[in-house]
Amino acid sequence: MKHAISLLLITVIHIGITGQERLYDYRFFENSNMSGPYFFSHVSYEEGSYIRNIRHKLPVSETHYFTPPNSLELNYSNGNGFWEAAVEFEKLRGQDYFKEATHLSFWLFKGDVDAGLLPLVQLCFQDKERRTGTLHAETRSAKVAIDNYLNGEDNEGWTWVKIPLSDFGPIKQLPNCIIFSNSHQEGEGQAYIDQLELITPVQSNKAASTPEMTAKAFERHVDIYWDATAVVGAKYVKVYRSDDNSGFKPVGIQVPWYGIYTDFTGESDKTYSYKITLLDENYNETDDSNTVSISTRSFSDEELLDMVQEAAFRYYWDGAEANSGLALENIPGRKDMIATGASGFGIMAIIVGAERGFISREQAVERLLKICHFLKACDTFHGAVSHFIDGPSGHVEPFFGERDNGGDLVETSFLFQGLLTARSYFDGKNARENEIREIIIQLWEAVEWDWYDQHKKSDFLTWHWSPDKGWLIDHQLIGWNETLITYLLAIASPTHPVPASMYYKGWASQSQKAAEYRKDWGQTDDGANYTNGNYYHGIQLPVGVSNGGPLFFIHYSFLGLNPHLVDDSYTNYFENNRNIALINWRYCSENPKNHRGFNPDFWGLTASDGPWGYRAIEPNVDNDNGTLAPTGALASFPYTPEQSMAALKNMYREHGRYLWGEYGFKDAVNLQENWCARIYMGLNQAPVAVMIENYRSGLLWNLFMQNDEITNALYEIQKLNNEHAIAE
Repeated sequence: MKHAISLLLITVIHIGITGQERLYDYRFFENSNMSGPYFFSHVSYEEGSYIRNIRHKLPVSETHYFTPPNSLELNYSNGNGFWEAAVEFEKLRGQDYFKEATHLSFWLFKGDVDAGLLPLVQLCFQDKERRTGTLHAETRSAKVAIDNYLNGEDNEGWTWVKIPLSDFGPIKQLPNCIIFSNSHQEGEGQAYIDQLELITPVQSNKAASTPEMTAKAFERHVDIYWDATAVVGAKYVKVYRSDDNSGFKPVGIQVPWYGIYTDFTGESDKTYSYKITLLDENYNETDDSNTVSISTRSFSDEELLDMVQEAAFRYYWDGAEANSGLALENIPGRKDMIATGASGFGIMAIIVGAERGFISREQAVERLLKICHFLKACDTFHGAVSHFIDGPSGHVEPFFGERDNGGDLVETSFLFQGLLTARSYFDGKNARENEIREIIIQLWEAVEWDWYDQHKKSDFLTWHWSPDKGWLIDHQLIGWNETLITYLLAIASPTHPVPASMYYKGWASQSQKAAEYRKDWGQTDDGANYTNGNYYHGIQLPVGVSNGGPLFFIHYSFLGLNPHLVDDSYTNYFENNRNIALINWRYCSENPKNHRGFNPDFWGLTASDGPWGYRAIEPNVDNDNGTLAPTGALASFPYTPEQSMAALKNMYREHGRYLWGEYGFKDAVNLQENWCARIYMGLNQAPVAVMIENYRSGLLWNLFMQNDEITNALYEIQKLNNEHAIAE
């Protein structure tokens, strides 16, 4: 037991950093949201041994599974030589704290395979760059034979294998890979692996009674709901579906705290019946819940837009941090860590929710009061908020490292774009809405935008400031990118403004420093002087580095700021943004790298998670790895309504089985690699709801532009336009 205890201690130390955070199971495989090859696996073989694979990946089986809807297939031949199959740990952002573990656990279906033919298994510790896949070092434990751990227990042909970690030898760190390999007995075998994870076995703790469930049907999916607070002692909620209200089949599992499971059936105009059960830590199953019958139906374009907006809105409503009501960085992830920029976007999504009737205005007022009171009390740095805040305490959360412990001016500007929009929206002549406006004004007037002019009366704003490290993150804000809103709000500030001249001297600077900055990140001279003028895919780009960059450049600053009303010496920004979106669409339509799936109805290159981590993807061959984010096309609705609507329908109807979920479209997908994100991101869900609303009604644009400070700042910039043109 000594070695298992050492691993347990490592885990406890890791957990102790933030005791309130959710503890996740350390899991290597639960289910794959993609059929075909499992991305987080790798297969190799030599000489007379072999294991079935798809492009050197393990196949996903949808015919055999312990928990629905799939498992991993091991179909192999032991001869001279060897085979091995590695299943990698999928590191998800914000899943940093894990339950204590003493055993490797998985469910095995072996059929008639002789026990001696079952694979060997070992733990692996890899030092591997996720972005490149480069393996720097690898340490492996001893191998153990699975057949030594068959306990005779049978669950419809499945056996629960639990191997003490101490049996693998000294354990100094959490493994990030489990390797199955051939035994010494020659012959052929086939087995299936499910629920591959590290656990601490517990005595039976059968979950309490199954909660009542409800359901809501849409065009090709059904949302199943339960009261998450009523679920005690359960590992999973298990969902069953029937086409005829009699023959129920399991279709999926969900962790209870979600309170929702999305079943994408793929068919409209069809009636289904649903029920749920609970599984405890030992997979004991409770009695069935009530049964609900419900029918999908074909949706009009307007209904599809409502559906997408409501699902994205739900991220900020149901998925908010509990103490503040603000947005989380990603779900699933840290439950206590607020992302401030995403929270500003989320405030605008809440306004969409109130206007569209997803919630009442009174509910929106209650949430905004909660948000405002939290923001009054949380850490600020010369009025600016940090990138991340710990929800329970209100203190800065240095998620990106110890230097990230101060004010973040860009995230602050994203937050205040939302708050100023809310100041206009909550215009009721009553005490509660008046309080919202008053607190927002206090917060707005407290931000010392001029403090972040690091050298005072310089050309550029600086991104970060830390109370103990000062300007150590010495990053000046230079456009073209997502930070136009930062300069605009700094110029607009009623109490701590910067001069309007910083728009041209900083944001749109044509200095050597600015040109070198743009060349460095764009890896091209195109647009290095802010202006561009070149043609890409037949479309001229007035302003932008390279051929426009990732699409979030035309989203984040323009959720409230109306680009129709933003003109400078170089362009009108609605026209410029539209051209960037069209360049992105044409690039994906032409698909020069022949990525699987890219076409005129499947497009949108922007910043998102991907198979190799978070990246900003651009429409050029050097920065396109095949990862597409739905927010790219859908948040471009005001610029490309026809192309965006075609993408919405295609993504939902043809790719919804893996791409649509509880909060709408998942963060990203890469069909070339057979990978789809498991997370939803706070920065990417709200732009979908907000920009669709701007396309439909102009609501958020109209509200934000009602702030006199904003129109005055634009006027001051526009007064400089002629002077700047003459100076050039």
